[in-house]
Amino acid sequence: RVKDKIREITTRSKPTSMDERIRRLNEYLGGWVGYFALAETPSIFEELDGWIRRRLRMCLWKQWKRVRTRYRELRALGLPEEMVHHFANARKGPWRMAHGPMNRALGNGYWRKQGLMSLAGSYLNVRQAW
Repeated sequence: RVKDKIREITTRSKPTSMDERIRRLNEYLGGWVGYFALAETPSIFEELDGWIRRRLRMCLWKQWKRVRTRYRELRALGLPEEMVHHFANARKGPWRMAHGPMNRALGNGYWRKQGLMSLAGSYLNVRQAW
């Protein structure tokens, strides 16, 4: 059920800003972590973290509709020009592209700076408080 709600928040078809998506995700996931803090399964939180970041990268790829925009954005993220040229012109779907080059360019640090809450980190904080 949690993945269904996350899919709803990170849907590709709604023109929502990334800040708004992250705000809604943080709001939802904060309560979810608090509820499931008793669980002894930190690996599930880590897997969900990765899946959520991939969903957000997919949304960004979808927002960068044109090859020119994808090229410009990937270069701005610091990827080498040869790699950017190859990936900006790729005809793979957003879910597949979210796993390769965008994973390197938009790593955990990028999402932390954007304000995305880490489920695994929040889980550990709640567990240590007990």
